[in-house]
Amino acid sequence: MDTAKTIKELRESIGMSRKEFSEHTGIPVRTLEDWEAARRTPPEYIPRLIAYQLLYEELVREKEEKNGEDY
Repeated sequence: MDTAKTIKELRESIGMSRKEFSEHTGIPVRTLEDWEAARRTPPEYIPRLIAYQLLYEELVREKEEKNGEDY
């Protein structure tokens, strides 16, 4: 899978616009636009870091929800 498609799918998987995703990750909107349009290619580790961040946030959210149910 190419990097442009991967980044777009990661963003869409959490239902965020480019602007929202930019604010969430700290990646400038213009950079996201260029990456998703394949005008520029990020370093190969960037999609993995984004995926790890999103997974970590999901795990934290699930843990908080579980702990909230215990009370």
